[in-house]
Parts: sequence; structure tokens; C-alpha cells
Amino acid sequence: MYKKFFKRVLDILFSLLLIIIFLPLYLIIGLLVLIIDRNKIIFKQERTGLNGKTFIIYKFSTYKNNNISKLGSILRSLSLDELPQFYNVLKGDMSFVGPRPWILDYYNNMDNYQKRRVSVLPGIIGLAQVNGRNSIDIFKKIDYDLKYVDNISFILDLKIVIKSILVIFNKNDNSFTKGGIEKEINSLKKNNLKKK
Repeated sequence: MYKKFFKRVLDILFSLLLIIIFLPLYLIIGLLVLIIDRNKIIFKQERTGLNGKTFIIYKFSTYKNNNISKLGSILRSLSLDELPQFYNVLKGDMSFVGPRPWILDYYNNMDNYQKRRVSVLPGIIGLAQVNGRNSIDIFKKIDYDLKYVDNISFILDLKIVIKSILVIFNKNDNSFTKGGIEKEINSLKKNNLKKK
């Protein structure tokens, strides 16, 4: 009942509430991005969503000319660049809690078992993020995501939310480079080639 109904109801209520509460912060960050970084305010990117369908994710821009900006570094360290994703939650593209939505190359190089991670809505925060984030390898991340898929409950979501508040202030692994993404995708490719 929670997975099929109440989880979505809570997502709608809290995303709407948080968008209203954080509206002044949205405006401040948007102005700072324009003034300090002289960059477009919102970064948009195609990601893999529920059941492998693609959607557009929204973030505050943190990169300029393929390099992370000074303001972007601060936003990412505090996870403030993720705030526009409340709109993704309100739209129904995402949930507050669930496996992180990755770029399409990840999904395209997963086997059928690994693709089970997209059988639920992707989330702003997930079990993998609060258990190592970018300090664990791609296969461990997927293991955590599948564990979440198989054990969704209100209590588990609540634990992840509480733990994520502590993780936000851990600045050791908040950023992930393009090279890191390519390395993970190559690991998936090699792993699946071995199985064939």
C-alpha cells in the first residue's frame, strides 16, 4: 500500500511544500549563478527513469566550459544543486527516495538483473548514496539499489532521509568527475561481455 499509493502522496505533498519554502533560496542561487558564474541557471540532462523511460532532470548549473565553477563547487558540496529536482518529484519523474537516476549509457550497459533498479521511481537520495556514495564501486551501488527495490517501506525511506542529512555535510565524495562516470560505464561493459 505504501509503495503503490502513500509514497506518491507524500512525494506530492512534500515537494510542493518544499518548493514554496525554498523559493527565496531558488531566487538567490539563481541570481548568484548569473552574477558570479555568468552561466545559465538551470542544467538539464536526459536520465533514465521508471522502467527505462527517459526524462529531463533539473539541477542548478555547476559547470562552465567543462570545468566545475567556484560557485558550483560550493553548491555541489552542500547538495544545493539538487534543489530543482523537487520539481521532478512534483511532476512524477522522481521520488524523494529511490535509486539515483543515471545517464542513459549506464542503463544501456546493464544486464537484465541490474536493470531491475529502474523498476521503481528514481530518487533524489538513495540507499547507495547514504552508504558510500562515490566511494563505492558501481556494482556495490547497484547492489544497494536492488536491495532498496526489494525492501521498499516507509521505515526504510525514513532511515535513508535521516542518514542523508548527515551525508550532505560529508564533503569527501560529493563530486563525481566525467572520468569517474566513464570508468563505471566501462566496468559495466566489461562485466556484461564476460557473461556473453
